[in-house]
Order: sequence, then C-alpha cells, then structure tokens
Amino acid sequence: MSLINLKVSPGETRTEQLNIAKLHNGTDLKIPVIISRGLEDGPCILLSAGIHGDETNGVEIVRQLIRNGYNKPQRGTIICMPVVNVFGFISQTRDFPDGRDLNRMFPGTKNGSLASRFAYNIMDEIAPYIDYCIDFHTGGAKRFNYTQIRLDIKNEETMELAKVFGAKFIIDAENRDKSFRDALTEKGKKVLLFEGGKSLNLDRIVTDVGIVGALRVLHHLNFRDYSNEIAACKYPKEKAVLVENSTWVRAKESGMYRNKIRLGEKVKKGDVLGTISDPFGTFEIELVSPHAGYVICTNHAPIVYEGDAVVHITTKIAEHF
Repeated sequence: MSLINLKVSPGETRTEQLNIAKLHNGTDLKIPVIISRGLEDGPCILLSAGIHGDETNGVEIVRQLIRNGYNKPQRGTIICMPVVNVFGFISQTRDFPDGRDLNRMFPGTKNGSLASRFAYNIMDEIAPYIDYCIDFHTGGAKRFNYTQIRLDIKNEETMELAKVFGAKFIIDAENRDKSFRDALTEKGKKVLLFEGGKSLNLDRIVTDVGIVGALRVLHHLNFRDYSNEIAACKYPKEKAVLVENSTWVRAKESGMYRNKIRLGEKVKKGDVLGTISDPFGTFEIELVSPHAGYVICTNHAPIVYEGDAVVHITTKIAEHF
C-alpha cells in the first residue's frame, strides 16, 4: 500500500509526516499520520481528531487508541491522525494559523489560502485510500456535549455504524457545507462524527465512551477481534435515542448562570433548567424549559449575555433502540 509516498507492508505500522506548507517563520506545517496495515486485505478507516485545535478530548481518544495498540488490525488498514490542526493545538485555539476554521475549508484548493491548501492535501493524500472515517469533536465556547454521533440518517450503512458505536444520542444532522464530513461524503466515504465534552478539557467518561465506540465499529467491520477490550469497558451501550430535531434555550437576561439539570436527562415543559442573576443580589430569574426533551448540551460559562445559547434540548425524537 502506498500512502503519502510511504510503502506500508502487511503487518507493519509506520508514521509519516504529511508536509504541506511553511509558516512565516519557516516552520514546516506538517502533521503525523500513523498507518497500521493488517496481514490480511480489508477496508481502510481513518480515525481523526483535532481539526479544531482546542478540541483536546478527541485528541485524547485517538491517542489512547494508538497507545493501547488498538489501531493495529489483523485485517485492513487503520490510519490515525490524532491532531489534524497541530498549530491550533499548540496555541490552544480553534482556528488555523491564518485565522480560518479548517473545518469550513474542505475540499480545499491547491492554490488557495493556507487552510484551504491544507484541506486540499488531506483530501488528495489521505481521503482516496479510506472507506470509513470516525471524526472526533467536542463542544466549543464552553459548551459541553453529551456523547453523541451526528450523521445523515438517510444513509443506511452509516446509520447502522452509528447504532454499533453505542452513544446515547444519534443526531440527524445535515452535512455542513465545506466541512470534512461533507467533503468525504461527497467522495462516497462513510463518516461518523463524534461529539463529546467541551474544548480545552479532558473528560474521562467522554474519552472512554469514544474509545469503546470506536472499538465496536472496528470489531463490526472485522478489522480484528476486540471482544475482550469491549467487554472490559465500564461503559456499556446505552439505549440510543434518535434525535430528528433540537433547539437551544437562550438566556433571557445577562448575568451569572447556575445550571440545575444534568446533562443527558429528560426534562418536562416548565422544568427549571437554571438561574441567572446579577452579581449584586438585585435579581435572580429562572430559566425554564419551553418543552419536553433530552438535554444534549449545556453551557458551562459562569457568565452569560442576553441571547446566549445556554441549554440544548431535543424537540423531536424518532425512536429508541
């Protein structure tokens, strides 16, 4: 198998630097790509994280998969890119060094902006070889996502993989224009987008759910037998909720926010989600749920402004699995 000018033999694991461009100080803009090929022929899957440089929990999931040797298959090829946006990761920022959101630049162009060229090279050097992808993300701007898989539910094979993954929430979400998922889907690849936790944070539960979910998918696709690893996980499959629609409950006032509900729980219309007050004790108001649904994301910011998205609640549930 040839990949980014590297020949990977059966049973071999190799790391190659995908060298794309230089920064203004002459530093090479490159990312490590870990390629593991099984002894038997089979499909190829990409496990990627860190397209947004501050989404550290996804990086930790792929890191642990590599550290524990779970990326070494008996059959097929597993490609790991733990930190796609390496410079955003170093600076602990979401965006690319040129200020652009890398996940809005795909499929990129050969002669475009720095982020666009970077996206182009990933699509040119990596995407043609893969059949599947699990792309790990977290919530941004202090928003903590309950573990969830996002996908287009009209794709039956991808929907089946989402059920296998085992996250509590499967969210029907259209591909965002110029996202990595959108570009891969256009090429006929099957993509699961994992969301869990928040930016610049490592959460052990989110990490463990992401790892065992990936192992279930790898086992299902017969990369190797992961039965023992899956059985040893402390977080079994949850009864999945298929979410067709959801909405944000927004702050009615600016002030200090205190959350009063648990992430992942089901709330009723009129339930108190939290309270907002000024810091001087002159007012305190309740934020109530306008409808029944599951809480799939909460804002962890202690200070909110009027109109800020505070709690994300499902509005339409198709079924349970």
